[in-house]
Formats: sequence, C-alpha cells, structure tokens
Amino acid sequence: MDTAAVKQGVREVWEAAILPSLRDFIAIPALSPTFDADWAANGHLDAAAEHLRAWIAGRGLPGATLEVVRLPDRSPLLVVDVPGTVDAGTVLLYGHLDKQPPVGGWSEGLGPWTPVQRDERLYGRGSADDGYAGYAATAAIEAVRANGGEHSRCVILLETGEESGSPDLPAYLEHLADRLGEVALVVCLDSGGQDYQRLWLTTSLRGLISIDVTARVLDAGQHSGLAGGVAPSSFRVLRALLDRLEDSATGELLIPELTVEIPAERVAEAKATAEAAPGTMRATFPLHGSTRPMADDELELILNNSWRPTLSVVGASGMPEPADAGNVLRPFTTLSLSFRLPPTADAKAALEAIQKALTTDVPNDATIEFSRVDIANGWNAPALAPWLRDALDRASHEVFGSPWRTVGLGGSIPFMGLLAERYPAAQFVITGALGPDSNAHVPDEWLHVPQAMRVTETVAHVLDAQARA
Repeated sequence: MDTAAVKQGVREVWEAAILPSLRDFIAIPALSPTFDADWAANGHLDAAAEHLRAWIAGRGLPGATLEVVRLPDRSPLLVVDVPGTVDAGTVLLYGHLDKQPPVGGWSEGLGPWTPVQRDERLYGRGSADDGYAGYAATAAIEAVRANGGEHSRCVILLETGEESGSPDLPAYLEHLADRLGEVALVVCLDSGGQDYQRLWLTTSLRGLISIDVTARVLDAGQHSGLAGGVAPSSFRVLRALLDRLEDSATGELLIPELTVEIPAERVAEAKATAEAAPGTMRATFPLHGSTRPMADDELELILNNSWRPTLSVVGASGMPEPADAGNVLRPFTTLSLSFRLPPTADAKAALEAIQKALTTDVPNDATIEFSRVDIANGWNAPALAPWLRDALDRASHEVFGSPWRTVGLGGSIPFMGLLAERYPAAQFVITGALGPDSNAHVPDEWLHVPQAMRVTETVAHVLDAQARA
C-alpha cells in the first residue's frame, strides 16, 4: 500500500468524520449492565449500538452487512460483516460500546457525558475505553481498500457488556459460530501501552476472581462493652482468614494455585519494556505523600502487575461510617475480594483453593458465607507468526518511527480467553490508544487522538499483510 496515502487518508477520516461522531457517542450514558440494573428499559446501550451502526452504514463499505443482534435477556451486540478482497480466512476486530460509571471528581469544565477536546486530548467517558474502536476498525478497512491494499473478510464485533465481564459474549459466540467461520486473526483495540511514542502489543492478560466473603458471629449486634470478650469480632475472624491468603507485610499471595512460573520470554519482554519506558510504572499512579510502590525495581513492578497474583479489598459491608458508629459489636462483616491471577493460572482451581482456605478451621467456628462469585481465566498470547512479526516491524517503522514493544496487561479482557479457546490457531493483535494516564474508569478519561490515528494506520497495514501472507 501507499504508506503516505494511508496516513493522510486516516487523518482526514478521523478529523472530518470520526471525531464529530465520537463526540456524540460520548454523550450517550451507556453504562454497562452491572452499573445499570434497568439498562434494557433505559435504552442507552441500544442507543450506542444504533449510533455506531448508523455511522458505519453511512461509510458505504462495499458489500457490508450490519446487524444489531439481540438474544433474549442479553445486552445487544453490533456485528459488521465486510467481504474480503481475497479469501484468507476471517479477521475479527473487537471493541465494546458499554461504559464504566461516571464517578465524581471530574475537573472543571469536564464531565463524563460532555465531550471536550483540548489539543490532542478528547475527554469523556468511553472515549478511550473504548468507543473509538469501532470507528478505528472501519477506517482501517477503508484505508486498505482506498490505497491499493488487500484484506480478508473482516467482522467487526462491538459488544455492550465488556465492563461487566462480558457475561453474554459466550452465548453470542455460540450463536454466531457458523457465521464467523474459521477466524485467522483477532484484532482487539481495548488495550494500550506505556507511552504514546510507539506501538504497544499486549501479550498477556491477567485472570480474575471476584468474591464477597462474610463472617457472621451474632444474630444481632450487641453492646461492645457487654459482649466484647465473650462474642468474637467478625472483623478479627476475617482478618485472621485473610492472613492465610496474603502475607500482610509484603502483599505476596500464599495459595500455590494462584501462582505460576513466569515464562522466560515474558521476562525478557518485560526487561525491554522497562528499558523503553523507564520509570513509567512508578510514575503512572498518584501515590499519596511519601507512599512507596511495592518494589523499587521497575522490572519487578512490571512483573508484579502482569504475571503475579494480587488481592485488593474493593468493598465492605456491615460497617457503618465512622460518624455513625456506635459502641456495637457488629453481627457480621463482609469484604469484597478482588484477585488478579497470572495469565496461565487456572481460575477454577484457584477459587476452590481460596474457598477451602477460608472455610477450614475457622476461628471460633464463625459462619463463613460466599456470594457474588465471578471468575475468568487470563490469556497468554501465542507466538507471533513470521508474517505478523514482519508486519509489526514495518508498521512500527513507517507509522511510529520507533520499534514496537510489549506489555502484559494487569487487567482482564475475558473475551480474549474465550476466543483463544474457540480459535486456537488464530493470531492476536491486542493493542490500542490507551496510555498510562488515559484515566480509563476514573475521572477525566481522555483519548490521545494522534495515537488513535496511528493505531488505525497500523491496523490497516496488518490487515493488508494478513491478506497477503
């Protein structure tokens, strides 16, 4: 393809067509189902899917068919099927249209549903995570066709439940299995990297276990002065049980089923990442005051975040706010535990080990209850095919002027594990425009527009290379 023409064409499409529509998309409060129990009645997810469907339909991709698929009691899925110029399997391009909650604390002049562009930054919820993906995928296909390239059949899948853990996606994959056929390449634009100067390829994703654990010691709360020393503290019971899972002095998880041996090639990649973007992991998060990170060595921080298990207590119940707390020995304590698992750990085996540790020889024989249990395996990328490595090398040189690097993502994209199981021979390009300060999930989320353009160009080059491989 004509590299210069691809660059110019992508930039023109972004400025003239994508950005105006993306601003309108940001204004849609399309909360993921987990955060909007009345999502079906409110209709925002349907509105987001229809917004993208109408925009893509207006682009006039030759022979393309578009459908918003709706299985009963499941959030909608937009499917765009574009016939290939050659027959070399199916390329699946993935993104999502659902959004995280707005949360408070946005800076003055900004808001979750108010698109604001300041220089290269487009602010608003869903801008970077990852409302831009459907636009970028469409523009990449257009760029291939307009500039002498080839592409296989492309299917764009835009789901509306990713921020809820993609609970409906397995059913949709089964429903669409015959239509999708054999997938040769998966392109996911729901990721990013350590800076905006190069292409970042995600090579692993951590799995997860989310579970609420309750320690119940009384049928009703009692005066702490009268009951203290007789009835056990539910908080102490949970504190003792958590010590079985985690070394509270170091944060190291103690359950063998939660750890794996880190592959040598991933360690080597992490070293290259640390050298390419020195200090990024230490500087990414706003540590308060004199708070120090979990390690001083940048490589150890990268491995901690990508290949080692972690535990976060993300919620609690049974505890009043301090201003409302009386001298009461409370009847129960509930903690919401969020585990991140190494990419190759068995989430089911890990969950069983956690539950066993929490229910064996419980202090004072307190009652332990589990609720809201959710698990997902992680994902470790297959080795790059020679054609794909060459395409990434060339695209990095032509588009970014810097060599591409890899990142092991500390978060989870359950869809990737599902696709890896269903299409074991597929190649994967997991990338995106997110950077370390893009603020996904928190106030002031923003999209780095030039990086999104460069990612779009890169996808066009990869599509052309796959068709010619």
